[in-house]
Amino acid sequence: MKIIIAGAYAIGTHLAKLLSRNNENITLIDENAERLAKISTDFDLLTLEASPGSIKALREAGAESADLYISVTPDEALNLNSCMLAKAIGTKKTVAKIDSPEYIAPDAQKFFSDLGVSSLIYPEMLAAVDINNGLKMSWVRQRWDVHDGALVMLGIKLRESCEILNQPLKTISGPDDPYHIVAIKRGDDTIIPGGNDELKLYDLAYFMTTRNYIPYIRKIVGKEHYVDVKNVMIMGGGKTAVRAVKTMPEYMDVKIIEQDEHRCEELNNILEDNVLVINGDGRDIPLLTEEGIRSTQAFVALTGNAETNILACLTAKRMGVRKTVAMVENLDYVAMAESLDIGTIINKKAIAAGHIYQMMLDADVMNVKFLNSANADVAEFVVGEGAKVTRKPVKDLGLPPGVTIGGLVREGEGMLVNGNTQIEPGDSVMIFCHNVNMKKIEKFF
Repeated sequence: MKIIIAGAYAIGTHLAKLLSRNNENITLIDENAERLAKISTDFDLLTLEASPGSIKALREAGAESADLYISVTPDEALNLNSCMLAKAIGTKKTVAKIDSPEYIAPDAQKFFSDLGVSSLIYPEMLAAVDINNGLKMSWVRQRWDVHDGALVMLGIKLRESCEILNQPLKTISGPDDPYHIVAIKRGDDTIIPGGNDELKLYDLAYFMTTRNYIPYIRKIVGKEHYVDVKNVMIMGGGKTAVRAVKTMPEYMDVKIIEQDEHRCEELNNILEDNVLVINGDGRDIPLLTEEGIRSTQAFVALTGNAETNILACLTAKRMGVRKTVAMVENLDYVAMAESLDIGTIINKKAIAAGHIYQMMLDADVMNVKFLNSANADVAEFVVGEGAKVTRKPVKDLGLPPGVTIGGLVREGEGMLVNGNTQIEPGDSVMIFCHNVNMKKIEKFF
């Protein structure tokens, strides 16, 4: 697959890393030679020092025969314009990163598609979805719903209260049990577990289950004492905070602490009256105490500074807040933040890159999520007629090492998968894979 990426910035760099694992034909365009030099030494790709808005540069990059053109520069207008040019030249699909929420309205999608922009990526909106999913379940690190919750994947940090530690998975998660452990993150290692593997204290375990069994999962992992989130305190009033607040459940009460007085005035104008905006520093402990941090169930740090967000979440934890969320835009800090056990980590560029990642797949892939914490992919494949995966029971398919099937959705009903399961055409199947080229999985579907 021939892919052109415009913009050697955070999203473009992370996306190149994801795509290069699959040995794709990648060309990266950027006007800055220094940025290009940094990435070309780390990944197997071609670079072109030029403006993505140049027709000559696009032709030189091979836009006439490209399968996918992705423009993720900081300039929204350049992203849109270069996508239109690439499509006109001959590229099959184009993707543009945008900064304007009005462009993601349903009626705007067709408008941009007609202009030659196949898909729009608004990182702040994608991050807001992840933030709110984390807040809805205070005891879960990550949640991913498939088909409106017919299947649910839960990433859960295991503590001393967990009932299922130190037992072989085959004894606690058999074919008739209402959950599967599809992956385990232990320290720096990711494990796709077998029946003899065990869950250990402080593992981050990924459970696949159905929605009606979520309370059961909560019980066996010992998280029933975690209170549900009703009061949320947010540090930083940027675009991500605005999108998150606008899409939060109505039962949540929100306070935003923002240092910039002018931005506070803007927030008061664009947010509902039930959102309290406070001008101050979210690291100021007396201010946090005055604003009721000790009776707050969730603290969300969304400033542009990763160190500030990490330290603020650690402070909130010490003051008794159970659920903390930190936006960490520097990928080098993500592992450190996770080791400090501060809660849910939000990285907009990784979320956006993972969202774009699915567009490179040829099969009928509905959804792909790259789990930074586990260095693994979760993908939802729709099974085609006559697909290889339908010819034998799961145990006889010969799936590559590092791959497991977590569950499937058939006619709207979620079900878990075991070795005897026979997958059928039209099923939506959840695949979890670690260090495996997605193309190897694609051929089964």
